[in-house]
Amino acid sequence: MEASNTNKPAAFQSPGQQPADNKLHFLDYWRIIRIRKTVILAVFLLVVITTTAVTFILPESFMSMARIEVAKDVTDISPLMQSYNIQNSYDPYFLQTEFEKIKSQKVLHEVIERLGLNARWTKRFQIEVPLKTPETYAMLKRQIDVQQARNTSLIEIRAFSDVPEEAAEIANMIVEVYHDQRRDQKLASSKRGIEALQDELLKQNKNVDGMEENVDQLRKKLKISDVGNGDFQMVLEPEIVRNTERERLSAEREYVQIKQLYDGLTNKSRVELRNTIPTAYRDEALDRYLENLAKTETQLTVYRKDYSEEHPEVLRLTALYSNINAQVEARINGVMSGLETIVSARKAVLDTTTKELETAKKADAENMELYRPYFKARRDLETAQKIRDSIVIRILQEQVDQKIPKAGMVETVDKAEKSVKPVRPNVPLNITLGVIVGLVMGFGLAFFIEYLDTSVKTIDDVERSLQAPVLGVIPQNVGSLLEEGPDSPHAEAYRVLRTNLLFGRREQTMNTMTVVSGGAGEGKSTTIFNLATIFAQNGAKVLLVDSDLRRPSLHKLLNVSNSIGLTNFLLKQNTIEEVIQTTKVPGLHFLPSGKLPSSSMGVLNSTQMREFVRQARERYDFVMFDSPPIMGVSDASILASVVDMSLLVIQYRKYPQVMTLRAKQMVEKVGGQLIGVVLNNINISQDSYYYYYSGYYYDYYSKHDDDGGGKSKGEPKNGEPRKAPTSGDRGGGVELKQKF
Repeated sequence: MEASNTNKPAAFQSPGQQPADNKLHFLDYWRIIRIRKTVILAVFLLVVITTTAVTFILPESFMSMARIEVAKDVTDISPLMQSYNIQNSYDPYFLQTEFEKIKSQKVLHEVIERLGLNARWTKRFQIEVPLKTPETYAMLKRQIDVQQARNTSLIEIRAFSDVPEEAAEIANMIVEVYHDQRRDQKLASSKRGIEALQDELLKQNKNVDGMEENVDQLRKKLKISDVGNGDFQMVLEPEIVRNTERERLSAEREYVQIKQLYDGLTNKSRVELRNTIPTAYRDEALDRYLENLAKTETQLTVYRKDYSEEHPEVLRLTALYSNINAQVEARINGVMSGLETIVSARKAVLDTTTKELETAKKADAENMELYRPYFKARRDLETAQKIRDSIVIRILQEQVDQKIPKAGMVETVDKAEKSVKPVRPNVPLNITLGVIVGLVMGFGLAFFIEYLDTSVKTIDDVERSLQAPVLGVIPQNVGSLLEEGPDSPHAEAYRVLRTNLLFGRREQTMNTMTVVSGGAGEGKSTTIFNLATIFAQNGAKVLLVDSDLRRPSLHKLLNVSNSIGLTNFLLKQNTIEEVIQTTKVPGLHFLPSGKLPSSSMGVLNSTQMREFVRQARERYDFVMFDSPPIMGVSDASILASVVDMSLLVIQYRKYPQVMTLRAKQMVEKVGGQLIGVVLNNINISQDSYYYYYSGYYYDYYSKHDDDGGGKSKGEPKNGEPRKAPTSGDRGGGVELKQKF
């Protein structure tokens, strides 16, 4: 699994190593689920069974619900001089406050008292000491739930009990008590408000009486006569000032107009005056003179065309024209003189009205100063009378409001009714939640275990952490290929390993190799045995050496004696020909480990061992050494330093990657050549990740066997399962029964 590399220490990462892609793909998730299905199933069943058991053990509980509409309280006594029906602003905390009031001790204690819950629950629950109200209150509070109906201003009161009748009774009683307390509180507040208003009314009456007496005294003293609805008339009223002001403004406007006209005409010539006056100032005599002058001038012009200047008619018209022209000039002078007189008259009127206005203002100011105390007393009296009248009206409104029947600020929308079926426990819901939670916990635990598991899981894990190629993938339950036969599907995995091994060599002369592993039981012995068998079956001359001197096992696979072997040769007790044994497989020779004396523990690190390797390399095409775990003893490191190639065997999901990386580093420190890695004990049927490496061989051979009506040599007979491995260091191999 790629995500497992997140736990790898940075010290074990190669400098040239690329960052790992920690994202899980779909196949990775599916592979984890298949591998950890036991954990998932166990957690799932545990949660579901526990949930189901608890669900059926819990006692049944019934629920009844009452719904009420609650109006916000208005001010007990609304402000004076305002409308009685005041629109309250929206308060987002109002309903939450009412929730707490409904669940308060004031309400629930009254419910307990009215229903007699102390005695009732003491008897039902068989309590030796009678319950007290605080104890019953704590129990009752846990059995009620107050919520707001969605998207409404309604309050839902839910009561739970193992007795359906009691649940409805409690819910309805809570509504009743809450309603009564709100009503009583409102009535008490209104009563207190009326009493306060009546006290204030007495004070205002005394105040108004005193003010009226003061106003009467001032009126008599100042000799002010009241008329109409309390209005009064003074010696000089403000109306005189206003009228005088209007007259002055009118006189000023007329003076300005005539003065502007006169000034405009004065600055004009006589010819301009004759043309301007008829339009600027209306004068009938002047208009008549100008009309006659125009007619005479027209007649004179006509006669002058036909007669000479000496003609009598021309002379008459000339004299007439001169006479009328003189009249026009005289009339213009008269108009200008009249305008001048009008200007003077208007100026005199303006001056007179101005003096009258100043006199009126002065008199009004004097009178206002004289009557100021009366005005102030009269205004204070009117204000006090209005306040007194408002208080009287407010008292009357409150008294009438108390007598009018109304629903109040708490209205029951739905009464609680007896429940026909229990609401707790909800069996379908609980089991469904148990299934969901079980699956979530199962998958979560599986992925958490997978996250903590730092062992080798994929080829990418190996190649990323070790920077070494994977040469082979060995399936689970691989036994001896001598027993399974060359046509076994398992044999193909070793053929792939052999091919990759040959192509992975740097030089063709490299023919000695050993297998190493970080820990015990990773399958080194089975791997080296089957690999030697495959090499021999392909025509190579192979020497298989059991160099695990402390725990030899290869002689058991071949069922031969281990009395003499490698140790005898290294101790110079026997020659190489005497210790090497032949096997039934052509080309495969075997050298047992022999008995290891306690005094010869370091026999592998000797000149004789190097001499043996040199002679074996010359006599055989390939020499293969089995070895102990490299992390346990130094023998594996010694072997890695004297052979040409080392093959690291890693068992699937057994040891942490750090341990495997340490094994590789130990090989490199002694100068060994690590040619590649073998992944051992892979469950091909469960882990689809490895199917593409070797799984299709099984499909091919199975199809071939089905077509031939028989089984391969390595498959069990009569439907019996394959025998489990007996050697902890053989990676799932089966003990040989064939004798050589």
